[in-house]
Order: sequence, then C-alpha cells, then structure tokens
Amino acid sequence: MRKDIDFGTVEGVSVAVAATSNETGVDAWNVYLINYNSFPIENVLISSKGYGIINGEEIKTSMLRHMFERVEAKSFVKVEPIDPAIFHINNEYWVSFYIDKQIYDKKFIFVPDSITQENLIEINMLNMQGVLHT
Repeated sequence: MRKDIDFGTVEGVSVAVAATSNETGVDAWNVYLINYNSFPIENVLISSKGYGIINGEEIKTSMLRHMFERVEAKSFVKVEPIDPAIFHINNEYWVSFYIDKQIYDKKFIFVPDSITQENLIEINMLNMQGVLHT
C-alpha cells in the first residue's frame, strides 16, 4: 500500500515555469524540472494536469506523463510546453524519482494566477525568468 512506503523528504528538486521569446518575439512558456543536488536523480516520472472551476464550471486538462531516465546533478530538463490560457487554473506536477534505491515523491502545484509577470524571478540554473516552485 502507498501509505506503507517511505518516500523520503524531497530536497534540491524544483519545478519552474519560464518563458523564452521565440523567433517572432512571442513568449513560449515551458515547464522545467531542476535538480539542484550534487548527485543525479533517476527514473524520474512526472504526471501533469490542470484543474479548477471557472464561472461555476469545472475545468480539467488531460493528464500527461513524462519519463526521464536520469537528470544529472546541477542540471535541468524541459518537461513540456504550457499554454498561458491555463494559468488561471491549478497546474499540478507530481514528481517521483529515485536516489540510489530510495524513492522520493512530491506534488508541485501552481495555484491559479500564480504564473504572472509580477511573480517572475531570475532562475539562474535556467538563465531565464520564471516562477519557481520548491
């Protein structure tokens, strides 16, 4: 049972939403997984979904799953593009990974309207501005 598994405390792993300008000058938003640790993480599984209520109507996006065999120490991977049209709902990234034989698990939830220009910070690892969730 899930309740019987010791998932450990996730440290040094973050999810970021950041924008880069494409060749036409339009911002292209992407989600990144960042490993700040001095060791790699392995067998990384990320499930993403959006959900919320807008004007009394329940909104749900499709659930997407991504697998990365290894995310090196002090590095990042691009998980998926994200459409700014869904910034007004919850955007959840459930991340599971292994360090040696220990499994780790954490949900990163960007709450509605948290991905805004006012909340952008410089994310040095990405060399971009974005919203960082630790």
